[in-house]
Amino acid sequence: MHSVICLFGAFIVAAVFHPGSCVQTVIGLYGETIEVPCNNGNNKPDGLIFTKWKYVKDDGSPGDLLVKQALKDEATVSATDGYKSRVSIAANSSLMITQGSLADQRVFTCMVVSLTNLDEYSVEVKVYKKPSAPVIKNKAKELENGKLTQLGECVVENANPPADLIWMKNNQPLVDDGKTIIITSTITKEPGTGLSSTSSSLQYTARKEDVESKFTCTAKHVTGPDQLSAPETFPIHYPTEKVNLQVVSQSPIREGDDVTLKCQADGNPPPTSFNFNIKGKKVTVTDKDVYTLTSVTRADSGVYKCSLLDNAAMESTQNVTVSFLDVSLTPTGKVLKKHGENLVVALDKNASAEAKVTWTKDNRKLDKQPDFSTVTYSDAGLYVCEVSIEGIKRSLSFELTVEGHPKITSLTKHRSSDSKHKVLMCEAEGSPKPEVQWNVNGTNDETSYVNGKATYKLTVVPSKNLTVSCQVTNKLGTDTREISVFSLFEEDTKKPEKNEDGAEQAKVIVGVVVGLLLAAALVGLIYWLYIKKTRQGSWKTGEKETGTSEESKKLEENNHKADV
Repeated sequence: MHSVICLFGAFIVAAVFHPGSCVQTVIGLYGETIEVPCNNGNNKPDGLIFTKWKYVKDDGSPGDLLVKQALKDEATVSATDGYKSRVSIAANSSLMITQGSLADQRVFTCMVVSLTNLDEYSVEVKVYKKPSAPVIKNKAKELENGKLTQLGECVVENANPPADLIWMKNNQPLVDDGKTIIITSTITKEPGTGLSSTSSSLQYTARKEDVESKFTCTAKHVTGPDQLSAPETFPIHYPTEKVNLQVVSQSPIREGDDVTLKCQADGNPPPTSFNFNIKGKKVTVTDKDVYTLTSVTRADSGVYKCSLLDNAAMESTQNVTVSFLDVSLTPTGKVLKKHGENLVVALDKNASAEAKVTWTKDNRKLDKQPDFSTVTYSDAGLYVCEVSIEGIKRSLSFELTVEGHPKITSLTKHRSSDSKHKVLMCEAEGSPKPEVQWNVNGTNDETSYVNGKATYKLTVVPSKNLTVSCQVTNKLGTDTREISVFSLFEEDTKKPEKNEDGAEQAKVIVGVVVGLLLAAALVGLIYWLYIKKTRQGSWKTGEKETGTSEESKKLEENNHKADV
């Protein structure tokens, strides 16, 4: 059997050649015009008289449809039944049947009569109808975990031939296994049209993971392409197997915070009421799954539980830790100390976790807690202690002021670089900052005060020798120191090459040299007396001396001279 399928406009022609019978098969579309070919157009022999179309009635008897004379333009319709208004002949002698229906599925014969021959060509007509889109009906409201349940019914209507239906889950076909998946299909025909409707019911054993599964139905038909139903999802009912207690609060939990406990169960539908165990006390909540602790304290730290109303053994626990940080610092505020006194700094802390401590002085970080065994001026400043754990930070501070009476540590002089002035530097320490007073007039060029140390600078032009005093004063006392200053005129006339500093240095050098000479003379005298005494004692005892006779004579002569 050889077949050829051709598409002409709104209808399909399928020619099937049966060897020996020469019967073709033509496939048309329901409701469209069906074209039945006469020997595929090779139907006009020489001496053509007429072409006639006839058919086989439902009872098997022959029936005439129309005749087309070769010399006439119009065909004569001879049909008296429903074909009377529906048939015509085309220029290529094809039979045209409008409004194709399943009643047109029969054998039509084209008879070609010429002067020399009579030929007949039989064609069997089949009518196809594309089904409606598949729809899932009678859907289950929910599926139960592990239980075989009628999921739904997939229906397509008005098809010829009947459509095939395939159930899909997540785009994968479901296969009937007779146990967990059972698929039952039925086909019915409409009495009036003879079209077929296909129905397929699915019984399915769901699992918990099917809560997200999408079920569809695919309709397959010879007219193609495949049609797909809208996807359907189903709630899956299953009992609770696990309870989970959550702490719905920002971390860490601090004293004063509100803490919400949330109890969740994996059952479907989920439970709506629970028992909360609040540190040994049972609290029942209805139609909600949360319980809130307000303004918690460190005493609220502990183990909390929640469970099902009807099954206390189905429970979950959570440990709640309330963070806290207590800090005290001694001293605080403004602290006044005298220079040289002792200051004890004590930090006490109590925390729910290991606390981190940092110290700063005047916004500069310190390596460790300050130690003031002996307070100095440089210790003055603002000290800040910051203690922290995760989520909590405390900051305490004290401001240390160090006071002391003024004391001059240095008073010096030197000539300016242009040799026209004398510059005096008076250095002192004390707090509050000492005020300076000089006993001579001059120019106060520069003053500095850092960490209790003050430096005062005075520039003068002495016309004669002076004794200059520097006096420093604060509310705690006064200190004075003097220095001699030579006139610039006297230095220029007498010792232009030296200043007074050089003169004083020369005096010191002379004194040192004189002292060294006197010390050498004293050492020589002592040595001589020692030698003399030693020699005299040796002669008086009659002890024998070692040495030559010449040396003995010399020594004796010297002794005689000394006695003279």
